[in-house]
Amino acid sequence: MRPAALAFDAAAPGFDRRFGQWLSVAAQRDAVRCALAAVFPPRGRIFEIGGGTGEDALWLAQRGYQPFLTDPAPEMVALSSKKLAPSGGRAELMAAEDIELFAGRYLAEGGDIFDGAFSNFAALNCVDDLAPLGRGLARLLKPGGAAMLVVFGNFPPGEMLVECLRGRPGQAFRRLRRGNAPARLGGKDFVVRYHRAREIRSAMQPWFRFVRRAGIGIFVPPSAAEPWISRHPGLLAACSRLDRVIHRPLAFLGDHILYHFERTGVQMP
Repeated sequence: MRPAALAFDAAAPGFDRRFGQWLSVAAQRDAVRCALAAVFPPRGRIFEIGGGTGEDALWLAQRGYQPFLTDPAPEMVALSSKKLAPSGGRAELMAAEDIELFAGRYLAEGGDIFDGAFSNFAALNCVDDLAPLGRGLARLLKPGGAAMLVVFGNFPPGEMLVECLRGRPGQAFRRLRRGNAPARLGGKDFVVRYHRAREIRSAMQPWFRFVRRAGIGIFVPPSAAEPWISRHPGLLAACSRLDRVIHRPLAFLGDHILYHFERTGVQMP
């Protein structure tokens, strides 16, 4: 496994227990889910990249969708498989970097193409080169299918403020860094990359048309503000309402940014 997969594999047993209690995470997740429900066709077949413990896939399955979750960490896949089993959802081991190989094998085995795809909470920031992602998704999605990709924002004022107040200016401005940046989870070190809008759009062309982007967590504080913000649900609700108003014009200020792409009719060579 790659270093990021090793880190998330180590963190998997306590992942839901840690992040599932944080209201800031729930607020950002709700914003993403609203966007997914607005574009994915009812009962559609949905492909997920970096699905972790399966929280979003389970949410989709409970609403009649047919989720197919992938993740590079075996423990994450094991946890998500248990959650999805009652609903008929599927989870499989796959690193995002290997999506082209996966797509070739999956289609050769007679797998059906998907109505939509998504990746939530910056799983793609653990991927250095996004070009294979565009090519792999192009093979897996039907024309007109939506690809909803949620990555870290590059200029999140909420995180900058929180980290400065904590006396950690190096952390406050880490997302401005070009190239790889150090990260740590589950006692394991790995690197992340804070992708810019231009490289994300370039990786998806010409197989996908860029539709829009939306800020996720502009006024809603980042997880760095936990557990303090979870003790103020009224304030958090007000922040969520503000985000719903400004999520498009101020998308670049999001803790996360959702990029909405649509599969074109351009065929793969």
